[in-house]
Amino acid sequence: MSAALPNTRELRRSALIERLGLLGLVAPALLLILVTMLLPVGWLFYLSVLSDTGAFSLEHYQRMWVHPSYGRTFWTTFQVSLQTTAICILLGYPLAYFLSEIPKRAANLCMIAVLLPLWTSLLVRTYAWLVLLQRRGLVNSWGIELGLWDEPLALVHNLAGTLIGMVHVMLPFLVLPLYSAMRAIDRNYLRAAANLGASPLRSFWLVFFPLAMPGLVTGALIVFILCLGFYVTPAVLGGGKVIMVSSRIANDIEIFFNWGAASALGVVLLVLTVVLILAAGRLVRMDRVLGGEGK
Repeated sequence: MSAALPNTRELRRSALIERLGLLGLVAPALLLILVTMLLPVGWLFYLSVLSDTGAFSLEHYQRMWVHPSYGRTFWTTFQVSLQTTAICILLGYPLAYFLSEIPKRAANLCMIAVLLPLWTSLLVRTYAWLVLLQRRGLVNSWGIELGLWDEPLALVHNLAGTLIGMVHVMLPFLVLPLYSAMRAIDRNYLRAAANLGASPLRSFWLVFFPLAMPGLVTGALIVFILCLGFYVTPAVLGGGKVIMVSSRIANDIEIFFNWGAASALGVVLLVLTVVLILAAGRLVRMDRVLGGEGK
């Protein structure tokens, strides 16, 4: 017994030294997270509870509760984000499925076309859509020449133009994780379902679709969360008619110089985003969504 005690103490000491060593290795990363993420978010919360005189106050949050314009702004933000996510799913799911079924070399070449928008400046892409969709743009000109419509359509400075621009920007963020999940599915599962008498449609719905669900949820969450904070595309293609939370925050800072009101809007949007992520985690296990094995 006396010989076992020193061994136990030595093991505990070795374990403590190992943990301290690991902590020292991750300390730079933790410091970076603290400086770049936690401190700015904490400063955001601090500014949101300060009045114009510098005293503690919840007037910025009360203003959002009293004035219905804030509710309409949040409703527009979530509406545009949901519609963009839905359109990306409708367009991206067939595209990802097609890429997962063709040979990998051909899929890699096609993936370049999917990633090509990410290599171009967001501002350039947005103004390119503004040129294409305006009343005298290429889309309206070709539509009238082909006889598809008689008068120029209002495709910019409204919700339609905003959705077109945002879908173009966000589509790769849905296709990439969805394609990765689909490519990883073992096709022997589908062959086994066919041998058991399932039709191709039934095999897809009962076997392929559930296995690809983590990639779909991951892509949809990425698109939706990015859309919540989008600023450039709604500001340019919306023409001031599609007012999202990001636009309202920019107006509070640039026009009214009211950092407290802007911070309160950011805090509310952050809290709502976290709540939505937690709600999605209740529907789909987040360890599967994030690529973990799960037990």
